[in-house]
Amino acid sequence: TMAHSKALLVLENFIGGKFVPCSSYIDSYNPSTGGVYCRVPDSGKEEVEAAVKSAKAAFPIWSSKSPLERSQILNKLADLIEHDLEAFAQAESKDQGKTITFARTVDIPRAVYNFRFFASSILHHTTECTEMATMGCVHYTSRAPVGVAGLISPWNLPLYLLTWKIAPAIACGNTVVAKPSEMTSVTAWMMCKLLEKAGVPHGVVNIVFGTGTKAGEALVCHPDVPLISFTGSTLTAQRIMEKSAPHCKRLSLELGGKNPAIIFDDADLTQCIPTTLRSSFANQGEICLCTSRIFVQRGIYSEFLKRFVAEAKKWKVGNPSDPTVGVGALISKEHLEKVRSYVKKAQAEGARVLCGEGVDSLALPTGNQKGYFMLPTVIAEVKDESCCMQEEIFGPVTCVVAFDTEEEVIKRANSVKYGLAATVWSSNVGRIHRVAQRLQAGLVWTNCWLVRDLNLPFGGMKASGIGREGAKDSYEFFTEVKTITIKH
Repeated sequence: TMAHSKALLVLENFIGGKFVPCSSYIDSYNPSTGGVYCRVPDSGKEEVEAAVKSAKAAFPIWSSKSPLERSQILNKLADLIEHDLEAFAQAESKDQGKTITFARTVDIPRAVYNFRFFASSILHHTTECTEMATMGCVHYTSRAPVGVAGLISPWNLPLYLLTWKIAPAIACGNTVVAKPSEMTSVTAWMMCKLLEKAGVPHGVVNIVFGTGTKAGEALVCHPDVPLISFTGSTLTAQRIMEKSAPHCKRLSLELGGKNPAIIFDDADLTQCIPTTLRSSFANQGEICLCTSRIFVQRGIYSEFLKRFVAEAKKWKVGNPSDPTVGVGALISKEHLEKVRSYVKKAQAEGARVLCGEGVDSLALPTGNQKGYFMLPTVIAEVKDESCCMQEEIFGPVTCVVAFDTEEEVIKRANSVKYGLAATVWSSNVGRIHRVAQRLQAGLVWTNCWLVRDLNLPFGGMKASGIGREGAKDSYEFFTEVKTITIKH
């Protein structure tokens, strides 16, 4: 009924500096209650066409601004988001299901920092020059923005990963058409309201809401979008590669992970256990960098398991807006079912579920009974070839297995199609270097997890993606380099 839709938040596309209503909408759910709380535009070809047109029209002016001018605007936008940090955090938590604590301390501060970081880094890039004295020639390089950037971001860290794309894209002088996940669009829409105040000219940032199959596809197939940056599943990435091949688009793909944690018997367990709990269950395990395969050397295996399970049971699951809660709701009913099905498969294969799903009972507050919640779940005695050890589960589920030798664990850690991140725990510095060198992963953390310096390359090997992002890497991706030779 109309009365029903009036009470709901209704988002609109942001095109050419204006909010534009859409002809059809899709429901977005509040994962912690299971109820519809928002209507998101179901955009397609027409909406994408309008957004690309507006981005194309804004490109000449934006790209001719100096890096300093763009930098000042990015910094102003960062200030405005930071000023509304609490409202953004509340919205992210409600829309995504993550805890208010995580949204407040990770998601929104990081979105702010993304703008600040690229506002700064854009001022410090240099180009190259070489001389060929004998030929009387000098060569130099220059870099220019590519044009309209198509940015597709996922639902797990909505504003954080959207800004990780928008910031470098516009810092380099590109204009953008972005499509956030239809499940988590609210914070992107809120950010649009701040763009004008920050001084972002109309058409520089356009946001089109909708599904991957409709809006995402239209963006990927658009002939005037030469570049696509995508974060999401390997399956969708394959489709993006196919669809963009006829146009020879430039792609940056940040995909899934099946990240190992390797714990040697000389690891400091007082550090290792709390960090590995975080790396397994933070953000409900819905981070591409989460560790879901924990290899523990046999000498400490039973002690590790006992302590790890005891601590996992202490993580409180419930209403995301409760500051004492450590695990919020999973993104959707379908996703919760999928994650649960992996636990059932593990049990059917004879693995032991030590805590969590199907073992312990979950008591939820009254208003959250219909939400998509799941207890942190630890599975032991899983075979390496099990789908639970091979496929990305993307939920609060982790598998713990024993190993004997360094050689053996490297081989086992590398035996999946993914290669995003890995963590190594040991107090033997020689071993840490040896193992880190041989792991097939774009990122290796030792004796820590998720410590990030945005100056450094970020990305994965194998099915975990194509390309790298970071200060220099994002700059290279979002600009075209030209080599100019002058004979004098």
